[in-house]
Amino acid sequence: MDWEELLRETKVLLEKESRLVSLPARGKAVFVGDTHGDLDATQRVIHRFLKKPYLLVFLGDYVDRGEFSRENLHRLLQAKREHPEEIFLLAGNHEGYRVKEFYPASFWESISVEEQKALGELFSRFPLAASSQNGILALHGALPDMKSLEDVNRIELGDAHWERMVWGDFAESNVDRMEDWGGRPQFGRAYFEGLMERYQKKVLIRSHQPHAPPVMYDKRCITIFTSFAYVPNRTVAVADLDREIRNADDIVLEKI
Repeated sequence: MDWEELLRETKVLLEKESRLVSLPARGKAVFVGDTHGDLDATQRVIHRFLKKPYLLVFLGDYVDRGEFSRENLHRLLQAKREHPEEIFLLAGNHEGYRVKEFYPASFWESISVEEQKALGELFSRFPLAASSQNGILALHGALPDMKSLEDVNRIELGDAHWERMVWGDFAESNVDRMEDWGGRPQFGRAYFEGLMERYQKKVLIRSHQPHAPPVMYDKRCITIFTSFAYVPNRTVAVADLDREIRNADDIVLEKI
């Protein structure tokens, strides 16, 4: 299948998904951190986990930094087209270049304005979060401050909630909200715990922030990366969807 046809067909599939993916209460979910043009990482994850009883939840940032952004994106879209109920592609900040430019952006700067527009329209349909019935919430960056988690479905690209979800960082601090650093809003323990209680979630699984501790806030915030662009060991998080989840001890972090 050629590139343009793949984009069109994937766009049709994504139009059927909401911004908040509801995971079933069965099987296992594999949460995949930033892949950033690391085609080998994506291939390893798909080869190892694209089978029953697994679902794959990619947490965004598929392009830039790595050498094979186009190939990585093509493989992910192909897998989504072939297995629409088993693979979910969440949006990261590197999918939001058309909304908020950043640097470095090697992939985006290498393509035409027409292709930027086409990909921007496709990425605008990517979900922003995935939620499980046993207490897991997964997204790219930080939590949005909304009345309920279902309000994620009403987020507009570029608004304050979108900004927090794809650009937000967490820090080991009791302060609720800190100053933005380089355009990245930063939040502390009080912010995290308050929203996790409001949303009735036990564990947050995220990526985006390469220098964050892998586990924070009494083992309730897990940060993973699945690309050699940032870390020497590529990691995914595997969780049972039909068992009680209390903290990171109930989730398996595996190297690929």
